[in-house]
Amino acid sequence: MQGPPIESTPPSDPEPPPVLAGSGPAAARVYAYVKERLLEGTFPGGALLSENELSQQLGLSRTPVRQAFVQLEAEGLLELYPKRGALVVPVAASEIEDVFEARMLVEEHCAKRAALAGAALAAELAQEIAEQERAIAAGVPTSDFARSDRRFHRAIVSAAGNAILTRLYDALRDRQQRIAAVSLARNPADAERFVADHRDIAAALERGDATATGELIAAHLRSARDAARGARDR
Repeated sequence: MQGPPIESTPPSDPEPPPVLAGSGPAAARVYAYVKERLLEGTFPGGALLSENELSQQLGLSRTPVRQAFVQLEAEGLLELYPKRGALVVPVAASEIEDVFEARMLVEEHCAKRAALAGAALAAELAQEIAEQERAIAAGVPTSDFARSDRRFHRAIVSAAGNAILTRLYDALRDRQQRIAAVSLARNPADAERFVADHRDIAAALERGDATATGELIAAHLRSARDAARGARDR
């Protein structure tokens, strides 16, 4: 197996150490802290995370950091190298294809059914679009936009009323958010194009036009997939 890169990340932070959100076991809080940064791209693919450096930054022993790393390796986000650290697994081309294929199957079907929800759903989507517009105007990190983007799409899936499909869609959450964050970080201008697509989708849903909604969702997902492909290849 080829060894990890020589450099070590994340860089040392100034004191005091970051405050870990939440309560409960230290390992669970370290897990949440590291995972959030993996999904938003703060810890980018190919970076080597040092167990020792991270434990010092967080003001904890190495044991909870090691436990968090093991759990994240099981989820496919890290690859452990004993005595060296954990390599952040880059987003693979196959992962992009698989995630968008799954999203297409679920979202296009649900969007057509969600068109029956009409104005009630459109109002919820309008709130997310406004949030995305504020994020763009304020220059908020792309991870915030990616989270709002996911909420927009999940609202459509949920409105279809199929609890099993909603649970299946929720299983894509982490991969979906990470791909979007990486893609937008490489090309922030895509955010405005995605918002324009969202407006068209919301308008079709408000009209109750199931055919147009399905077509718009499909075109939007193809565009997002192509953007993710391009970001990965750069």
